[in-house]
Amino acid sequence: MLGRMMTWLGGLFGLGGGSGERQIGVVDHYFGKAGVAAINLRGSLSVGDTVHVKGHTTDFTQKVSSIQIEHASVDEAKRGDSIGIKIGRRVREHDAVYKITG
Repeated sequence: MLGRMMTWLGGLFGLGGGSGERQIGVVDHYFGKAGVAAINLRGSLSVGDTVHVKGHTTDFTQKVSSIQIEHASVDEAKRGDSIGIKIGRRVREHDAVYKITG
């Protein structure tokens, strides 16, 4: 519970899970067969950016190869968008998504 609160506070104040990271979203749902994570964005994200997904049992980084909004491919998404990205590993609802900035 404390870890989730710290993640929420970090997102509120723009702090990441580590140096050079900023929380830009939270996983809303994971579609296992398709390998797609639905994410509610709190910041911007572009194809080619590297993300760090972190949760209770999740901790990995990955380059964003594609972004979809309402089943349409886009090159970038902004705060407030609900997006889908192809993800290499299983993620869970409420996992924090950080953009690696450095």
